This record gives sequence, C-alpha cells and structure tokens, in this order.
Amino acid sequence: MARIKPQQLLMQSKKKKGPSRTSIPAILIGALFALFLVLSLMGTYRHWHNRPKSQEGMDLANFERSDLTTQTKKPSVPKYAIIETGKGAITMELYKDATSDVVEKFLELCKKGHFKGMLFHHVIKNYVIQGGDSQGDTAPQDWILNGKNRAKVTTSPKHEAFMIGTTKLNPNRKGFDLFITTAPIPDLNEKLLIFGRVIKGEDVVQEIEEVDTDEHYKPKSPVGIVDISLKQDV
Repeated sequence: MARIKPQQLLMQSKKKKGPSRTSIPAILIGALFALFLVLSLMGTYRHWHNRPKSQEGMDLANFERSDLTTQTKKPSVPKYAIIETGKGAITMELYKDATSDVVEKFLELCKKGHFKGMLFHHVIKNYVIQGGDSQGDTAPQDWILNGKNRAKVTTSPKHEAFMIGTTKLNPNRKGFDLFITTAPIPDLNEKLLIFGRVIKGEDVVQEIEEVDTDEHYKPKSPVGIVDISLKQDV
C-alpha cells in the first residue's frame, strides 16, 4: 500500500473543510432580533428623554397649587383677650371686623407686653375706667361735663356698659389708651373707637369701679393690669 505524502494530506483537508453556507431562515431570525433590539432601545430613549419635561410640569403645577394654598390660608387672628387685673380676670371679645386698624394695634402691643403693669389711672363711677399712656387730669372731667345731658341722647349698642375702646388713633402718637365703659355713654361717640366688649368678668369691672379715688378720679390705691393674653377660643 502506497504511503500518502504530508502535502497531499494537507490539500485533501482543505478541500473537505470548505466554507459552509448560512441558511435563509437563520438570516431572517437574526434580522428580526436586530430590529427588535433597535425598537426597544428607541422606546427606552424616548421614555427617559420625555420624562424630565413631564416631571417638571407636574412639579410646577404642584408648586402653583401649594402657593395658592399658602395665599389662601392667612394667619388666624385671636378672637379674645384675657385681661388679668389686680381684682381678677376680664374676658374681652374683639370686634376685629369693625375697627381692624385698632385691633391690629392692640394685638401688636399685647404681644410686646406693652400693657404689663399698666395702671387704671382714672376711675369714674357710672362712666368709665381708663388705663393707658395718656394720664392728663382734665380729659375725664371734660367728658363728665359734656355728658351731663347724655340721658337725653339715644344710645348706640356699641356705647353700652362694658364696652372696650380707645381714643381715636393719632398717627403722631405711639401710646394706646384703654377704656372700659361702666354705663351707656353716647357722648363719647366722637372720642372713642369701640373695638371689643366684656363677655365675662363684669363683676371685676364693677369692683374696680368701686375703688376710692381722689378729686381727679385717680385711685388712691393702685389697681391695674397684670398682663393680657390672647386666645382663639374661651
């Protein structure tokens, strides 16, 4: 038997291992897979590309709603003031709608502790109790002289007994006078701004009204305001 030379074996091996042809079904499957992959990548890109815009719109809408809510909700204004005096507590209801400027000034001074230790420097029976920064001796006497014929004048509900008011605000004046009426006083219509009324503690007002005074209606024994606290409910 003749031996085959190595070169002939190499030539025969190359002939047997010729290139194999890829079938058409395989090509179609590969193309479909590539198309699916491309479409998936495009969908993912569009999703992440559009999401920030959508999220920004939602955040802006939420911010506008939050801002609108903040503007709608205003800080609640106290409805009552508890006046602690040396004779007891007087509960006062505030008329904030009728005289908002006066109430705002009163609340501001209360928060600053302006009324702590303030004395009632004039006490006039069947008339008013006066405290505050104005302590002139002539004003209460003038009021009494002007009010001698007040019984003939029709009274207004806001000038009945146990109403709380102050002198009409003067832009050049930093002080604040506090008056508690102890009888209907229509003649004070041009002098006082009523901004509240006593709803509890009328007996305390009457007890203060009964203190002994001198000829200028000043209490002989000091009586005044210990402090004023603000309440939403009583």
